Amino acid sequence: MDKALLSKTAAAMVAKGRGILAADESAGTCETRFKTINTPCTEENRRAYRGLLFTTPGAEQFISGVILYDETIRQKTNEGVLFPDYMAGKGILPGIKVDTGAKNLALCPGEKVTEGLDGLRERLAAYFKLGARFAKWRAVITIGDGIPSHTCLYANAHALARYAALCQEASIVPMIEPEVLLDGSHTIERSEEVTEATLRATYAALAAHVILKTSMVVSGKSSARQAGVDEVAERTLRVLKRTVPAAQPGVVFLSGGQSDVSATAHLNAMASMKGMPWPLTFSYSRALQNPALIAWKGQSANAGAAQRAFRHRAHMNGLAAQGKWKAELEKQVA
Repeated sequence: MDKALLSKTAAAMVAKGRGILAADESAGTCETRFKTINTPCTEENRRAYRGLLFTTPGAEQFISGVILYDETIRQKTNEGVLFPDYMAGKGILPGIKVDTGAKNLALCPGEKVTEGLDGLRERLAAYFKLGARFAKWRAVITIGDGIPSHTCLYANAHALARYAALCQEASIVPMIEPEVLLDGSHTIERSEEVTEATLRATYAALAAHVILKTSMVVSGKSSARQAGVDEVAERTLRVLKRTVPAAQPGVVFLSGGQSDVSATAHLNAMASMKGMPWPLTFSYSRALQNPALIAWKGQSANAGAAQRAFRHRAHMNGLAAQGKWKAELEKQVA
């Protein structure tokens, strides 16, 4: 374990005004998204789409790292440069998703536990050689009638801790992602309660050199009362202050089904608050990519327009991570 490299990587991941692009969608998730633009989900189309995001001029001003999928970390730019090598040349950290997905948790109806620990030590060693300097593991927590259960919270916390230890052994910074899902009619009060319980269980099992990727405390998607931006920010940061150690290198937020602008507005409100013991920034997937995907339409001729759309969203979130975003800026394409 190279502690100096781990510390350097963790600090770079949450550099001021920069955040992380989550481009680790599986082929199945890509197919769902590509269907919205009537584009076949071939390996070449996935490579071309991700390549246009990664090679967007100036993206390195706002993007500190990219989470890749196993397929993507082995692919190349149009000029034949491996994606991790291209990113490293731009000062962007290559990362890798290493879990194998959330599966039904035995004897816990409606709940999931994330798998992928088998063979992880060997896979991490291989990914390090390919250029990965951080990794991601996602756990999903569902709010419902009588759930999440104690069993679910601690099964996922245990898996996250074992994953994090293996990453650090391989000199790879572990990004832990215990996501409390947006789906449901639960209130924001219930969301706050479950998020706090999830993070308490997670940190009871963890060691150092970890980047937390967390969901925000938001109302359930179908809740009758949708909390405003300031309330989301206040409740989210209250939970983090109660559960996350001050020594944490940084906290990045996932967008978790929020609209592009909502995810930016919530981040901005939190970054504007004083007295945070850790850097706050973003690690978005759809909230960064959606405008670019719509502009691209699967056509190489639209690559420039897609890159401008992606750069704009990255720019907006880079400002939000500093508390400098304003809604009127959304009318400008950087």
